[in-house]
Amino acid sequence: MTTPPAAGADLSAIASELAATGYVIVPDFLPRPAGEALVTEIATLWHDGTYRAAAVGRGGEKQVRAEIRSDHVRWLEPTDLTTAQSGYWTAMEELRLVLNRELFLGLFDLEAHLACFPAGAHYKAHLDRHRESEARLVSAIVYLNPDWTADDGGELRIYTDREAAVKGPYLDVVPEFGKLVLFLSGDFWHEVLPSRRERHSLTGWFRRRVE
Repeated sequence: MTTPPAAGADLSAIASELAATGYVIVPDFLPRPAGEALVTEIATLWHDGTYRAAAVGRGGEKQVRAEIRSDHVRWLEPTDLTTAQSGYWTAMEELRLVLNRELFLGLFDLEAHLACFPAGAHYKAHLDRHRESEARLVSAIVYLNPDWTADDGGELRIYTDREAAVKGPYLDVVPEFGKLVLFLSGDFWHEVLPSRRERHSLTGWFRRRVE
């Protein structure tokens, strides 16, 4: 792929909005050819059974809790990316460099996985930053759902008041194809509402070094 997926995005504007509000929604972040390549790939990976039921917790406390989250994930390996995944990774690397240059965030790497929410699956309200680690600083979700409409459900609900958390106002984001959602991992509670059809995304976290 000669043109990175984020080539048409104004990365400086994304950084400015993140600094101002703590979250950014960018329609059409992934151009259609890049997104379609990923859609084709994930259809094969999902039906080949390479995803696993998502767990909550870390280390010895990690466990599958379907009442909390019922999605399935497949982690990306930075040293073993497919052509389609490399396009996404390049876009995220460009974004990481701009966030560091303009916001001095000290982001040093990205961890990411493909996620599939079968019809009816959900993820209850949570923060992306683990309680015992402050490494995750910025969450980045790219949606891979062609022809998705509001009637399909599956919205990402972001609670926009950092102090009130899940008791405060919220914003529902429709997981439309190519859309990027970026937010501060430790500041915004969010959840995934059930959908009426299979829902796919690439979810990543930019991390900083912590002692």
